[in-house]
Amino acid sequence: MSVARGRAVSNTATALGVVAAVGVATFAWASLGERNRFVVRHETLPILPVGAAPVRILHLSDAHMAPWQSLKQNWIRTLVDLEPDLVIDTGDNLGHADGLDGIRRAFEPFAGIPGVYVNGSNDYYGPVFKNPFNYFFPTRTHRYEPADLDTDALESFFDDELGWHSLNNAALALDVGGTHFEFFGVNDAHRRWDRLDLLPGAIDELREGDDSLDLDTVTIGVTHAPYRRVLDTFVTAGASAIFAGHTHGGQVRIPGLPALVSNCDIPREQAQGLSRWRHAGRTAWLNVSAGLGTSIYAPVRFACPPEAVLVTLTAADMAHSDIGYS
Repeated sequence: MSVARGRAVSNTATALGVVAAVGVATFAWASLGERNRFVVRHETLPILPVGAAPVRILHLSDAHMAPWQSLKQNWIRTLVDLEPDLVIDTGDNLGHADGLDGIRRAFEPFAGIPGVYVNGSNDYYGPVFKNPFNYFFPTRTHRYEPADLDTDALESFFDDELGWHSLNNAALALDVGGTHFEFFGVNDAHRRWDRLDLLPGAIDELREGDDSLDLDTVTIGVTHAPYRRVLDTFVTAGASAIFAGHTHGGQVRIPGLPALVSNCDIPREQAQGLSRWRHAGRTAWLNVSAGLGTSIYAPVRFACPPEAVLVTLTAADMAHSDIGYS
């Protein structure tokens, strides 16, 4: 072998070694570091009536909780120190057959704080291994048969122990911080369990029995998966703001670029964060959470840390986003 050829082989081997080392380091960070680098994203929405006191909403989503995930449980518990006036949970809380044990421990401090929630499919079915490339090239040809989860126990914990209210294809009126709110929501649209046909009747029934209609009312839509059909319906129904999860913010991203996938039909650039959703001449704020967890079969995040979102509703004419992390 000539000296020149020997050097070329050596350089190629060195380059491959560097690429392999970078790949190993990246995977290690994604699976051991960033997956547990929890952050709080802060947003401000000026949608309250003139003169109303601010209302702090803690948006939780996609915990995908397994019972052994004590680091995530401990961090969620600390969020009560943000002193939220209301919790909105957009589903996929469970990530294991015994995930409710972890959810109980993590959410226990929020007992007595008003809350609303919708379910994701992972609140009904346990996780299974899936080919990650299916998120880029969706197919319906694969049939998965995950184990059933105890959804009734999860909802009983939310309803009876925390005092929260289900918005699964339902509407609800609540007074929070001196402001009158209407909430409506749907069950998981990713599984087509959303019953958008039921919402107009639920909203009409809510308003017929509401003695507070003379008050300035703020209307909020809640969904697990932010499919266009759901967002359009919410905007038509008068939502000022919409809260959603499901996307994981893409979960694995290229820094500075939109999410590579959204796992639904929302534009990828709206798969995380605060944006505006427009339909039929109307507009609502849309907050999509990147979520708190991942499937136990895909425990990686890159350039997309797990997050909770603190959304402060105000009456002031402030900038729409006060984005920050803590």
